[in-house]
Amino acid sequence: MRDEQLHAFFERDDGALASDGGWAAAHEALLHALEQGQVRAAERSADGTWRAVPWVKRAILLGFKNGTLVSFPNGEQAPFFDKQSYPLRALRIEDKVRLVPGGSSIRRGAFVAAGVVVMPPAYINVGAFVDEGTMVDSHALVGSCAQVGKNVHLSAGAQIGGVLEPINQSPVVVEDNVFVGALCGVFEGFVVRERAVLAAGVVLTSATVVYDLVHGTEHRSEIPAGAVVVPGSRPASGAFAKERGLQVAAPMIVKYRDARTDAGTALEGALR
Repeated sequence: MRDEQLHAFFERDDGALASDGGWAAAHEALLHALEQGQVRAAERSADGTWRAVPWVKRAILLGFKNGTLVSFPNGEQAPFFDKQSYPLRALRIEDKVRLVPGGSSIRRGAFVAAGVVVMPPAYINVGAFVDEGTMVDSHALVGSCAQVGKNVHLSAGAQIGGVLEPINQSPVVVEDNVFVGALCGVFEGFVVRERAVLAAGVVLTSATVVYDLVHGTEHRSEIPAGAVVVPGSRPASGAFAKERGLQVAAPMIVKYRDARTDAGTALEGALR
């Protein structure tokens, strides 16, 4: 199926789709198109805004609804049990992806570009897009429909959350040349713009307020390009919190990268 045919097929009413004998072939075509990067769960418009592609997310969800639970063989070890519509993706040497031994998994329907390195154990879910030159380090997660750009470094334990529902909500986006430190979490449709640096332990959600100490502003749902973000805290409100000296997490932008600083240099300078 061509992309426009897939679009037309999955735009129909769920009831009609569920009973359509051609669904299995359309689902296979969808997975192939996602794996080739021909269709994506989110797209960047000319003004830089990221928007979900609802028909793609709807089609992915239908795969879970229509799939049946089966046993997947696992060599001499215990088998896996999952929906037959989403097996693991079998890479080939021609894909030029370094999938290092040790327990990592890439699900069908995920785009993983040439030059990506996946260290064990890591997981890349359906609908995810991981562009060329990116490092997915040990214990890192790239969630369903997450969009990760070129030359991104996802350090050990980084969690890039997935957003499947609602279908019109944009997935988590990490743009080109971003450094995501160890044990960071980026969730709920948050966008991290190009060349930003997240120090270890930064957690970003739709409710997170990020304090820009450079410009004296606040940011929600987005980290600006080139920003260097470190974990911080601010006093919790109310008499009870004040009496006990309680604090709440408050990520802070402490500097911006310039053309001459790489991510490591920028982060080291910020932390000093």
